[in-house]
Parts: sequence; C-alpha cells; structure tokens
Amino acid sequence: MSPQNSQPEVFIAGALGAQPVTRIYVGTDGVMVPVIHEDEKVLRRANELKKRQKSGKKCRPLRPRKPGWTGDYREFKVVEFHDETGKFTHQILTADKRTATGIHIRRHALRLNFKQADERICNVDGATWIQTQLNASATSLKLDGVGLDYWHFAENIHQCRRAVFGPNSEAGKTWAETLAECFKVKGFEPAWELLRAWRMTLKRGKKRQAADQPINSTSERRELINYPEFRKQGWQIGSGPTEARCKTTTYRLKAPGCRWDVRNAEAVAALTTLFDSGQWEKYWQLHTTLTS
Repeated sequence: MSPQNSQPEVFIAGALGAQPVTRIYVGTDGVMVPVIHEDEKVLRRANELKKRQKSGKKCRPLRPRKPGWTGDYREFKVVEFHDETGKFTHQILTADKRTATGIHIRRHALRLNFKQADERICNVDGATWIQTQLNASATSLKLDGVGLDYWHFAENIHQCRRAVFGPNSEAGKTWAETLAECFKVKGFEPAWELLRAWRMTLKRGKKRQAADQPINSTSERRELINYPEFRKQGWQIGSGPTEARCKTTTYRLKAPGCRWDVRNAEAVAALTTLFDSGQWEKYWQLHTTLTS
C-alpha cells in the first residue's frame, strides 16, 4: 500500500448485489526496544580516553558523544495500516513520545488517501494513551468504527477466571468462555448484566477484588466493546496484524546482545518497515528518479 496505489477492494453484499468498497484498518501499539543507558555511554568514553592516554599515541579528538537513554529500554510506537486481506500494509515505527503518535497516524493516513476509503476501521488493545491519540485524530481520520481487540478483552476475562476459580478449573473455563462469547454475540448490555450478577455471588475478599478488575476495565471501555456491530458489518474484531508487527518489525532491534542509540534504531526500523510494507523497490526507484 503506497501513496501511488489505489486502495484495495473488498466486496460486501448490498441491496443491489455485490458492491465493491474499499476498507482500510489502522492500529497502533507500543513495544520496548533495548537501548544504551546514559551511564554506559559515559563509562565507555572514559575507558576510551584511558586507553588513548596509556598508548601515548596522538589520536584524533573523539566525536561529540550522543546522549544515552535514562533506562535500558525505550518505548517505540508501531502504527500499521492494512487492507481486509492483509496483502497491502503500511507500517511506521518511531521512538517519538506517545503524544506524537496521533500526528504520525494523521500524516501517513493523508499519504495513503485514508479518508477516501469507503470504510475506515481501527482496532486497539484498550491502552489509555492510544484512546487519547485516536480521539484527537477522530475528526481528521473520520473513522467508521473503533473497537477493542477481542483477544485482549477475552484474556482479561480469563485472568479473572484464574484468580477466582483457579488455573485449571473446568467450571472456570466454561464461565470465561460463556461470558466472552456473550459479549461477542449478544453485545455489551446483556453480557454486562451477566458479569455484574456473577460478581454479586462472590463473598467479599480476594475473589471479589479479582472480579472488580474486569468490571472496571469493561466499564471504562464501554464505547469500544461493540463486537456484534463489527461482525454485522463484516469488520475484523482483532488487532492481530498490529500485534504481529510489534514482533516482526522489531525482530532485528531485539536480536540477542543488541542495544541501540535511539536514532540508529529508528534508522534501522525505517528500512525494516519499508521492506515489510512491500515498498522497497518502489521507494528506491522513486529515490533514484528524484536524485538523477
């Protein structure tokens, strides 16, 4: 998927038969990348200076030192666009702050003619910062639907199940699967009442505290839990492609023993996303044309 490409088509059933429509998904998430700590940078330079003094040789002055990070990891943000089939993708990996994520989404959406698509869908994992950035971009992106990734949501229910019933309880597994399926098929209101009624059967203590977790998280994400509506429209209810990019796009950066200057990591990530998006040849052809 590139600015020059037309958007890929999917087909849905309409009143007049199969109607061609364009549908594009967008998702974003954070992933941790190992970076070099500031203290280690200082120590490396000090050791290098000692070696030079000990050798007695005249050497060129050291280049200005790049600043290190304040910790051992830096959060990178993944932004991923894809079509219904996953054949066409466009990815971004940046070390910018969370507050800049919305800017990246809007900028690349403009490049991809995102607003011209007939259907514009977003699936996220429910992190507060992601919702904030999407809300800031909602008017610009004109999203038709924003949903909570179903597998993250179901795992939250199973986490409660393990705390209340125990890790291997068949009754607990049945309860969790029934509740998750109710949210998926019947919608928020019936499943919410089922969850609340079940919580009231628990005595006060650790089990009820464990039940409060899905109660609170589900209530906070009410507007994102709309699985029946998504399924009726034929939209995906999972953020799997974005989650996959968090793994594959950072594979080079997370190789054993690797630690990075932040900007060097971004440079490698830019090449990786260019290749993974299937735009490698087109980019270098365009670059050659513009510089020749």
